[in-house]
Amino acid sequence: MDPFLALLNSLSACLSASELHDLKFLCQDKIGKRKLESVQSGRELFNFLMEQQLISSHNVHLLKTMFKSIKREDLVLRLEHFIEEGEASAPDERPDVKERRLQKVVIEVICENVGRDWRRLMRKLDLSEVMIERIEEDNPRNLREQLVQSLREWQKLKGKDAKVTDLIKALRDCNMNLVADIAEEKLSRLNTENM
Repeated sequence: MDPFLALLNSLSACLSASELHDLKFLCQDKIGKRKLESVQSGRELFNFLMEQQLISSHNVHLLKTMFKSIKREDLVLRLEHFIEEGEASAPDERPDVKERRLQKVVIEVICENVGRDWRRLMRKLDLSEVMIERIEEDNPRNLREQLVQSLREWQKLKGKDAKVTDLIKALRDCNMNLVADIAEEKLSRLNTENM
């Protein structure tokens, strides 16, 4: 079962009738009137929002905003916990511990040293234009957060196939050789320390 759908089902069960009414009111500009009138549960409302591509396992910003509006911080916390846990990443779909540690080092180097050219790097890593635009919209005027979120999306997209070597190759393909050199130097230092 999709973990995101399981979460939505669980969140739906936590909503009172008046909270569902408030959520429907908040969605008036996003869902047609007829559809909204037919909604009888949170699950149905979430389904319409997914159809409109306003929410997904990688995009819960709208849900968080709506839950904050109806003063359900507990549901906001559950969403945040879901995202932090790498929702779609079952343990066997994630890189091993050593690879994740290496990725963390390289990602930190990228975040400190890659500027406005981050979009070009993400395209080399096969992130879609839609995903890149969504990340920009979710984090306006926050370049570092755009980078962090896009690299997280790359990790989710690749799963256990996410490799540090791919990050370094993408940096070199974008002529970001200095950043690649810094990353390789930090990795080499890390490997030396662990010997």
